[in-house]
Amino acid sequence: MPSLSTSDLTLLAALFIGVAWYLLMRRRAQAEPMTRQRLQELRQQGAVVLDVRSPGEFAAGHAPGARNIPLGDLKARLGELDRTRPVLACCASGMRSGSACAILRRAGFTEVHNLGPWTNL
Repeated sequence: MPSLSTSDLTLLAALFIGVAWYLLMRRRAQAEPMTRQRLQELRQQGAVVLDVRSPGEFAAGHAPGARNIPLGDLKARLGELDRTRPVLACCASGMRSGSACAILRRAGFTEVHNLGPWTNL
């Protein structure tokens, strides 16, 4: 089997990156934007507001009715959440809540939304 040249490897890497970028952008475009109206509807449907910041951050301020389960504890505490209710994850910037959404989806939660900073609520 012939070996690939440097230019062949570069072309393959560029192709891979291009396809990955396309798939990421396509997925983002399909995501429903979270409007204030949609947020209100979800909360009226009994959505759980899940704040994944540390207890100290949560104590310093949080969204009304939010439930605090720090990101590091989430996997061990999944049983505390109702899988039939929408979950609205938040944190300080959106990074930890994004990770929380991935954990929840892998655990079988079907309606999960990353709201980003808790101040958006």
